[in-house]
Amino acid sequence: MKDNKLEVGKIVNTHGLRGEVKVVPWMDAAEDFEELTHIYIKTRHELISATVAAVRYQKNNLIVKLREYDDINEIEQYKGCVLLAERSELPELEDGAHYIVDLIGLDVYTEEGEYVGVIADVFNTGANDIYDVKREGKRNLLLPVIDDVVKDIDMDTGRVTVNIMEGLDDEV
Repeated sequence: MKDNKLEVGKIVNTHGLRGEVKVVPWMDAAEDFEELTHIYIKTRHELISATVAAVRYQKNNLIVKLREYDDINEIEQYKGCVLLAERSELPELEDGAHYIVDLIGLDVYTEEGEYVGVIADVFNTGANDIYDVKREGKRNLLLPVIDDVVKDIDMDTGRVTVNIMEGLDDEV
């Protein structure tokens, strides 16, 4: 079952004295953070609900004001905490796009039906994403997410079909 709450960023510092925080956004488009009205601060022991009052930009980060916090001393304890949002509050994905959390754990097969492994992680290189495929008894296989390699993603069956091009797997 899909997680209802997805990670959307991380509080990396406080900003000013009025309870604002500096956030590194983990969304493809930082401006999507502006659409959020409600977030959760993930501490070691709990999820703390908070209301987004304002978002502004500072270089590659966001300065976020949470309605419940008006003082640096109240918010400072959350430095380093991850922020989550309800899946229903996030913008609709384009066709063919998937949340990383939904891809991890999917089974990977070749076009010939041979089992390859399981997606363990997804990295972004700037040019394209890379699927880190964990294989039994072999080194992980890194597959670029390009049309020539990733042929189909079927979320209903939990199956990714790939074409392992020559040179991608030196252990075949």
